[in-house]
Amino acid sequence: MISKTATQYNEVIHTCQDLFVNKTRDYGTAWRVLRLPSITDQIYIKAQRIRTIQEKGSQKVEDSVRDEFIGILNYCVIALIQIKLGDSPDMELAVEKVLPLYKEAIAETRELLENKNHDYAEAWRDMRVSSMTDIILMKLLRVKQIENNAGKTLVSEGIKANYQDMINYAVFCLIKLGE
Repeated sequence: MISKTATQYNEVIHTCQDLFVNKTRDYGTAWRVLRLPSITDQIYIKAQRIRTIQEKGSQKVEDSVRDEFIGILNYCVIALIQIKLGDSPDMELAVEKVLPLYKEAIAETRELLENKNHDYAEAWRDMRVSSMTDIILMKLLRVKQIENNAGKTLVSEGIKANYQDMINYAVFCLIKLGE
């Protein structure tokens, strides 16, 4: 039997993946030109906008907070794909090539979620969306610091794990916003 969280996770990922595929059809994989710090900054802009809207209680640009969390999730997947592809000269990838990479990144991230969800007993369900936004921002600042240190850490998890955590927090936020 599939759990409520698994069902909700699948629904969120389906929505995000559909948008990713459609944008890939519209724009191609122009994002391949981005270096990881640029992707990190793009995610930071989205998370900071969400926090500003949460603090001010209003917004002047039409894009919804929900859409920004979807953007955070998809940019984190892009970062994971970029990490996997490394310095590959292939800039333009067909949807048929990029979709399996997207699914692979999500599968690894979902496994991490299932393990953590087991250990933390779905504590995220009692968290506020604003707190999860702050955690995403904290993880972004950690990633920026790791990037500034040329990817080296002494005892901390690396960049990939932080992107995966941000994906999962974005999923949690999207689930909570939809309830």
